[in-house]
Amino acid sequence: MIEALKAILFGIVEGITEWLPVSSTGHMILLNEFVRLDVTESFYDLFEMVIQLGAILAVIVLFFHKLNPFSKKKSPERKKETWSLWLKVIVAALPSAIIGLAIDEVLDGYLRNTFLNGVSLNAIVVAAMLVLYGVLFILVEKKNKGKALAVVNVGQIDYKTALIIGAFQCLSIIPGTSRSGATILGALLVGVSRSAGAEFSFFLAIPTMLGASGLKVLLYAKDILSEEAPMPSGVELGVLALGCIVAFLISLTVIKGLMEYVRKHSFSAFGVYRIILGVVVLLFFLLR
Repeated sequence: MIEALKAILFGIVEGITEWLPVSSTGHMILLNEFVRLDVTESFYDLFEMVIQLGAILAVIVLFFHKLNPFSKKKSPERKKETWSLWLKVIVAALPSAIIGLAIDEVLDGYLRNTFLNGVSLNAIVVAAMLVLYGVLFILVEKKNKGKALAVVNVGQIDYKTALIIGAFQCLSIIPGTSRSGATILGALLVGVSRSAGAEFSFFLAIPTMLGASGLKVLLYAKDILSEEAPMPSGVELGVLALGCIVAFLISLTVIKGLMEYVRKHSFSAFGVYRIILGVVVLLFFLLR
């Protein structure tokens, strides 16, 4: 029962922070300091990644009609537009897929296993990125205030713009950056509206997270076969399943709420929140 409650809490945090530009990594690091799942270290690494699948499913459910090129309710022209949207999403996913495969595991291992005055370098980098991107969000929103934007809906995003947004997603390899934060910031910088940038970021998450989660599962299975990691217990698998379900349910509400919010408000409030959280993360690890 205790582990189930912990899984629910992790699912709530994942469902909220995965879509808001506030860094799910930063929140997960803090949560893991106070609430530790009774799982092996290797399984927790898997859990932290695969729990995102629940969040992805929420995007697919909410935007199923818009993303479905086979819908009988769509005209041939609309179906063509849907295929075009998917191609743009795939193009945008390529940079992070190439760079992520090359350096993600190496960077993650280095940051987690390097310490400065007893503080994990990973925690320091997370805090720094939270603050840096918080400042950037405030500056970019101030710069764009009152400007007429070239792209006001996701259908107007061309391949060049999609590729630029995808390049910004590469920055999320650095922990604390936030995948949604990097892609939305990139979109704002190239003249995409907040709502269109957020929506495209949601769609880009589908191939990105599916690929990252699939790779993590394969690596975990490889470790099991080579006996570098134990077989997951029934409790561990149950914790993962429950976390995914909760992340899915929470994501449904958060995605709807964010889309409504950005139609009327800027991302500056998230920038302020990131700065405060970054300072909290840094002080926590320095003073504990």
